[in-house]
Amino acid sequence: MSPTDLLQILLFLALILALAPFLGAYMAKVFEGRVAFLAPAERAIYAACGTDASEEQSWGRYLGAVLLFNLTGFALLFTLLLTQHWLPWNPAGMTALDWDLAFNTAVSFVTNTNWQAYGGESTLSYFSQMAGLTVQNFVSAATGIAVAVAITRGIARRQARTLGNFTVDLTRGVLYILLPLSILVALALVWQGVPQNLAAYVDASTVEGAQQILAQGPAASQIAIKQLGTNGGGFFSVNSAHPYENPTPISNLIQMVAILAIPAGLALTYGHMVGDKRQGWAIFAAMGVLFLAGLAVTYWAEMQGNPLLASLPVDQAAGNMEGKETRFGVVNSVLWAVSTTAASNGSVNAMHDSFTPLGGLVLLLNIQLGEIIYGGVGAGLYGMLLFVVLAVFIAGLMVGRTPEYLGKKIEAREVKLAVLGMLSMPVGILGFGALAAVLPVALASVQDAGPHGLSEILYAYSSATGNNGSAFAGYGADTPYQNVMLGLAMILGRYAFIAAMLAIAGSLAAKKIAPPSAGSFPTHGPLFVGLLVGTILIVGGLTFFPVLALGPVAEHLAMLAGTRF
Repeated sequence: MSPTDLLQILLFLALILALAPFLGAYMAKVFEGRVAFLAPAERAIYAACGTDASEEQSWGRYLGAVLLFNLTGFALLFTLLLTQHWLPWNPAGMTALDWDLAFNTAVSFVTNTNWQAYGGESTLSYFSQMAGLTVQNFVSAATGIAVAVAITRGIARRQARTLGNFTVDLTRGVLYILLPLSILVALALVWQGVPQNLAAYVDASTVEGAQQILAQGPAASQIAIKQLGTNGGGFFSVNSAHPYENPTPISNLIQMVAILAIPAGLALTYGHMVGDKRQGWAIFAAMGVLFLAGLAVTYWAEMQGNPLLASLPVDQAAGNMEGKETRFGVVNSVLWAVSTTAASNGSVNAMHDSFTPLGGLVLLLNIQLGEIIYGGVGAGLYGMLLFVVLAVFIAGLMVGRTPEYLGKKIEAREVKLAVLGMLSMPVGILGFGALAAVLPVALASVQDAGPHGLSEILYAYSSATGNNGSAFAGYGADTPYQNVMLGLAMILGRYAFIAAMLAIAGSLAAKKIAPPSAGSFPTHGPLFVGLLVGTILIVGGLTFFPVLALGPVAEHLAMLAGTRF
């Protein structure tokens, strides 16, 4: 590793490590009601919604509120996309979306997935981007944060029947966290040259004399929340590889930090809210270990280059540069790719389809583990807490004691719910992916032959079920079959996890807290961090290794043997 590459990695990690404690403490204050600089706006929203901020909800009512709010958001966005040709701020004259693409896109943004089977600047009007996608970028992210906070309350409370109020949590997440940070990031991006206007597209002449249309639009505002909310939908079709969306190394660093800042901070918010900061740091450490391991493997794989090109006059001294922007190079492409797949964020600044097989394997595995390595805003925390329940249960089996977590017994109900939530990933990835691998209508979407074609299928259904949104670029996803099936995978991956974890939180909230004894297993030290990481890797390995062996592992071995497909 060159000193320059090492310096860039250390700078990125240092910024995350510096911001996480500050954001963690601040967000805990927000959801404990100790931040009120926008109190008039907050009260106005509650009045408009008919919400009594002092009234709390059981886990079932909280879940019902989440589902109803998201269903309403889906209906509004779906309708908007079908009627955008009649609506204002459409200088390029964009037509309505087909019903299947509108369904897929609406589900994608409501579930915080932001999978895009369309080209942003060639498909959507400014109104659709602002009133449709950007709005959902805020509220879908705030939904994830609200659910994580409700689950945290369930773990922290004793003999309680409620987890908070969804409308209150959602409102506070938008007003005090996402909106202020988005304004700051958007201004920074405008400073770096990202467009923020309502101007018509510009006709330009290239140096060869050809004509080119340059898209404009309110890009900076959408890019800010797409990264902070771990949404990832690109204003332009090539996402953050586009020079308007991500023009400079500074804008690249700002966006990478924005992707991980809130998810990393939420791990520490958890420690504040349960009354033991060490618990938050233990979860943060487990996330960090998995992130650094994935980063190391991916960087190493991409720096090796492609041995199939060794006999050709191709300079690979800088590593595998296929599909990467020269202004970012390997290190920033790898940092972004590992961050975006670890954080349930679908943005890309390089084409994952062009990564080496082992590099692509890490990106796949990051998603398949449940998007818990920092994860989506909120979703990463409650996904990790699901594995915490399983790790504590396994530890109890090993020592012959009733499993406990923060003084509460982990019993059959909690373990069953955790397993049900966890099964959403293999059902969506392996079940739906298996159909896509055998049905002719689905196989038409595959671009490449051999194991890489299987990896394309795996990545698409991993990304959808994991609510990630990034893609292997060659996969032709804009077909009625793929739009519908990927949309259903997004719904499964989002709401099965939420329902299971809210039910677990409701069960734990009702329990008494037993004081720790000499036989209690501490869940804040290195031993527990190691057990948690091991549980995640074993569960992920047992579930997905066989199919990964047929995809990226087989492709890597074939590449070393000089086999082409």
